[in-house]
Amino acid sequence: MVELSVLQQKFGTELTESSFRDNRRVDVPAAKLFDLLSSLKSDHGFDMLIDLTAVDYLEYEGATDRFGVLYMLLNVTSGERLIVRTAVNMPDPKLPTVYSLWRSCDWLEREVFDMFGIIFEGHPDFRRILMPEEFTSFPLRKDYPLKGRGERHNFPVITRAGS
Repeated sequence: MVELSVLQQKFGTELTESSFRDNRRVDVPAAKLFDLLSSLKSDHGFDMLIDLTAVDYLEYEGATDRFGVLYMLLNVTSGERLIVRTAVNMPDPKLPTVYSLWRSCDWLEREVFDMFGIIFEGHPDFRRILMPEEFTSFPLRKDYPLKGRGERHNFPVITRAGS
């Protein structure tokens, strides 16, 4: 099991840890994210990126950052799981891509961009994956209206033949 003190020696005391039930989470500043993830893979055996997602903390009480980006990692040999969270803020929510570490982030980073507008710099195929290219908003942001902003009238009508 990777110890927080070992990570703090290498990456600084800004790293904090919390846990809930069997889930451990390490919070890291965005500037140190890629180096920490690289070290977790090469030095601590976290060889699988299970999932990558984001959370919009716009109306969370006590939240100091707009978005949290979470990387769920797995050490396949030991079965240890670890969540790494970092924060990004408006007006320029950007993080480095982890494509060079885990190819499984390909669609995951594109999905987070599509839904939240967080940009992953250096991604080899950074285009929309869920929404049409013409769509200019990010529907999972808390400030996006439930009924949309009138974008639907731009989409072509698709008719299907009866079977």
